Amino acid sequence: MSRARARDLGLVRGGIPGPHNAITDVSGVEVGYTTLIEQRDSAVVRTGVTAILPRGRAGAASPVAAGVHSLNGNGEMTGSVWIAESGSLGTPVLITNTHSVGAAHEGAIRWMLEAVPGAADQWLLPVVAETWDGRLNDINGLHVRPEHAVGALDGARSGPLDEGAVGGGTGMICYGFKGGSGTASRRVALGDAEYTVGVFLQANFGEMTELTVRGVPVGPVLKDEAPAEPGGVASPAAGSATPPQGAGSVIVIVATDAPLLPGQCTAMARRVSLGLARTGTAGSHFSGDIFLAFSTANEGALASRFPADGDDVVLDALRAVPWGRMDPLYTAVVEATEEAVLNVLVAGEDTLGHRHSVRGLPVARVQELLNGE
Repeated sequence: MSRARARDLGLVRGGIPGPHNAITDVSGVEVGYTTLIEQRDSAVVRTGVTAILPRGRAGAASPVAAGVHSLNGNGEMTGSVWIAESGSLGTPVLITNTHSVGAAHEGAIRWMLEAVPGAADQWLLPVVAETWDGRLNDINGLHVRPEHAVGALDGARSGPLDEGAVGGGTGMICYGFKGGSGTASRRVALGDAEYTVGVFLQANFGEMTELTVRGVPVGPVLKDEAPAEPGGVASPAAGSATPPQGAGSVIVIVATDAPLLPGQCTAMARRVSLGLARTGTAGSHFSGDIFLAFSTANEGALASRFPADGDDVVLDALRAVPWGRMDPLYTAVVEATEEAVLNVLVAGEDTLGHRHSVRGLPVARVQELLNGE
């Protein structure tokens, strides 16, 4: 990752990121992409799949403690009901476009059956989340297939991550500018221990006038100064409804190596809302804002397996950060979420789409506004 990011450009201050400033700073977490950018006859394809493995490929059979939170439920995250029930996540997490949830879900199952010995012995409830890319992508063409999800899972790696128009974020729009995939992390000291909190998000939300950077409401000025959208694509059909800019959704995944109870993971997921609010959003009715947080500690606990006759009952043992010591972790979630959104925007470039087009964030103008110019 050689390009400048939000922190390099002065759009973010404070906090101590991990070495890659990414969700993969949490040991074991791996991320993979399949990106589809194609012209198929009259269809412009700008979509894909993002895959997140909480314990990497080697630990794909080992559940993690997890919790979910919905700020606004106009969206989908499969498997979230079971996470809320059990506090356990035992599958990969995939993110794609709204109409490709089924294809990604099938791909996740195919991958689990091939890559995880014994996966076929009991049920599989993969987590697949979505945001709507129908402005820039031919979403009704159903271009994402199960093999694209398999490819994203096979390609999952640790280390630095590409951002912007990659994976499931390829066709997304954020605050009226090019959106997509973004990530950030924070180191957190608790007593003698140091932990990492990482955030990955697929940003497709917010109206331009809402955009706030470092507490400065830059959006209204950018809206007034905005040039016409890039040309070269068809306009919406006459009489068709144009979705408001705030529509679209945001999916946020939080990872940490701090030992947490499932309820504490849920509390972490709730704090995502505060990080998004720092960037200006009020949470549109037409935006599915759904968040998942997991802890990679306590490996071996929280498994849900069919009991066998005669087996001894072995109790789970979990260590956890005391509730009264959670505040630094909450702060890390808020800061990393805000930075991940700004990393998405900084990575955005002018994009011609299927029915609409969008410009990248004018970073130099934002810097001028932050400096009072």
